[in-house]
Amino acid sequence: MFVVGGESLIDLKAEVALPGGELIGRDGENQIVMTAHQGGSPYNCAIALSKLGNTTGFLCPISSDAFGDYLLGPLEAAGVVALLPERVSEYTTLAVINFDENHNARYGFYRSADGAIDAARAIAALPAQLELYQIGGFCPIKPAEAEQWQQVVHAAIAKGATISMDPNVRPSLIDDFEGYKARLSSFLDLAHVVKVSEEDLEALDSTKALEQHAADLLARPNCELVVVTLGEKGSHAFTAAGTAQAAIYAPPVFGDTVGAGDSLMAGILSWLNERDLLKPGKLNALGDAALADMLRFGAVVAGINCGRKGCKPPTRAEVDAVLGG
Repeated sequence: MFVVGGESLIDLKAEVALPGGELIGRDGENQIVMTAHQGGSPYNCAIALSKLGNTTGFLCPISSDAFGDYLLGPLEAAGVVALLPERVSEYTTLAVINFDENHNARYGFYRSADGAIDAARAIAALPAQLELYQIGGFCPIKPAEAEQWQQVVHAAIAKGATISMDPNVRPSLIDDFEGYKARLSSFLDLAHVVKVSEEDLEALDSTKALEQHAADLLARPNCELVVVTLGEKGSHAFTAAGTAQAAIYAPPVFGDTVGAGDSLMAGILSWLNERDLLKPGKLNALGDAALADMLRFGAVVAGINCGRKGCKPPTRAEVDAVLGG
């Protein structure tokens, strides 16, 4: 089983009518209308992994409130196993998205249920057969939560899991950025596969070139594969044996980019697993050609998702139809 541990949340999207009459979203008269969408990078990735044909579990406390019910629906529809079935009393974490006059999104986070992690319960919920464990981006944010999640990751390693991480750096959530970077570093030291975005790298250290960031990650104790997403410029992969770049796959009709990175990550992990390459010692031997094929598969998964509104990852059949498989 693949297990993704980390946050689930509700995106509350603010659709605003500006005083000058310009509408962003629904019609309205100087009011804010909110629409709710299921989200969270680990949550999205778990769904994408399952839809691509992987047996997948999601490890996150789910609230007993109505938003918790809303979160469970897509997990069940995709065949993802909610590994912590006992619901928690804390309210569902919210991400509130507002738009400025230039239509740029601004995020505010109100965290609760996803942080109610108990290491003992989470470790007990891990399956006996665990091929991959993915660390969620929120795990290093708060010291107490980081300590709990560290115990879970070490338990997954003891079961022989390959470890992956998508940091998904959110500076607006972090009070002590230096402390956060130290905690993030301790998680990155455990990971075999790391996916980061240009924005993540810029936030962590804007003085380093992309290639230096990749080299530094590969120099960590366990990291063997680094993937950097570049937005409209595609993606770039690095191992000790090779490097490759791939363009995006542009869908016939564009929806939005919500969940694109999560879908790409799921595609990469699926491609590696199908070829028995998702294992330490094999990842670092991936050369230029293999990395290019891997990125192309991930780009198609992400691109199909971008042809829809919101994060709606494709099935394996939809990916094969594009690739001619």
